[in-house]
Amino acid sequence: MRDMASFFVLHITKNTTAMAENALLEKLEGLEFKFQEISTLITDPSVIADQKRYVKLNREYRDLERVLDALKKYKNLLSGIEEAKNVIATESDNELKELARMELSDLEPKVAPMEDEIKLLLIPSDPEDAKNCVVEIRGGTGGDEAALFAGDLYRMYTKYCETKGWKTSVSSFTEGTAGGYKEIIFNVTGENVYGTLKYESGVHRVQRVPVTETQGRVHTSAATVAVLPEADEFDVVINEGEIKWETFRSSGAGGQNVNKVESGVRLRYMWKNPITNEEQEILIECTETRDQPKNKERALSRLRTFIYDKEHQKYIDDIASRRKTMVSTGDRSAKIRTYNFPQGRITDHRINYTIYNLNAFLNGDIQDCIDQLIIAENAERMKENEL
Repeated sequence: MRDMASFFVLHITKNTTAMAENALLEKLEGLEFKFQEISTLITDPSVIADQKRYVKLNREYRDLERVLDALKKYKNLLSGIEEAKNVIATESDNELKELARMELSDLEPKVAPMEDEIKLLLIPSDPEDAKNCVVEIRGGTGGDEAALFAGDLYRMYTKYCETKGWKTSVSSFTEGTAGGYKEIIFNVTGENVYGTLKYESGVHRVQRVPVTETQGRVHTSAATVAVLPEADEFDVVINEGEIKWETFRSSGAGGQNVNKVESGVRLRYMWKNPITNEEQEILIECTETRDQPKNKERALSRLRTFIYDKEHQKYIDDIASRRKTMVSTGDRSAKIRTYNFPQGRITDHRINYTIYNLNAFLNGDIQDCIDQLIIAENAERMKENEL
């Protein structure tokens, strides 16, 4: 650690060292000019008028700002280490020397963590991470038990979102005959929502004794979770004149309003997949509110998200094909996690993560698992970027 710190001090003072390590610091130093350039661009009226470019530049501005803040702290840290070493080497006052040694012992352990932080910040972030998301949970194999498990997953995610201060709103759902959901779709809004929840996409398997089981045998059921980044209006081009709208009366609780007001909306849209070149009809229903215009707005949002997801699937597949152990490939057919009730065990198969706090986990305590997935992906991304 001390050798690493000494290297960077030598580099900053224009001394020579290993070329590979010089390249990293030079990359950091060159970012300041880029930051100033973007700072100017985001105030340009022509850039502001181009919303897609403006949003992209703003995101890049914030990313660079974090890197440069870390670089400033890093240089101050190395400067403090160098100053303490100079005091120890040149000062005759033993009391000052002792203070310098204490300062050095405090600063040196901070070098490696700061280097790791900067390396992570240097990895290009996924622009979709900052977006809100749409979560789709569907009961898979297992009939009534799968629907009950889908309900458990929905409750788990809503509890987790509450701890993060995120807002959730249900777009549509179909209840299971014995409870739970055959399908439930909901939106999550907040800070870095998609970047956190994207790791949940895949097949979730449950092993437990169903409530309908009289012999006490353990059954295996499954539910699929799809986490999609919510599309912005300028991400997807939709010819709204070609949308066919239908209205209908919502079912469920609501009293007389349900019987008299057609607040539910159904959207039909013909769309050609740019990858397969096949034309298909997209059908979306929304009964979330008793306000028809709001339901239309939310149905349009879901249409944009659906098309955005399909058009970007090739991009996701290309990324996944280059990463053998990627933990967030977007492959919704992959079995990612097992919830074993007899053992009270949770196992995430992507990173061989196992814990025995199933009840707490299903009550929304999933942050540690997500943190471990983020660490695994970051390690892979650092290796991929040769940092």
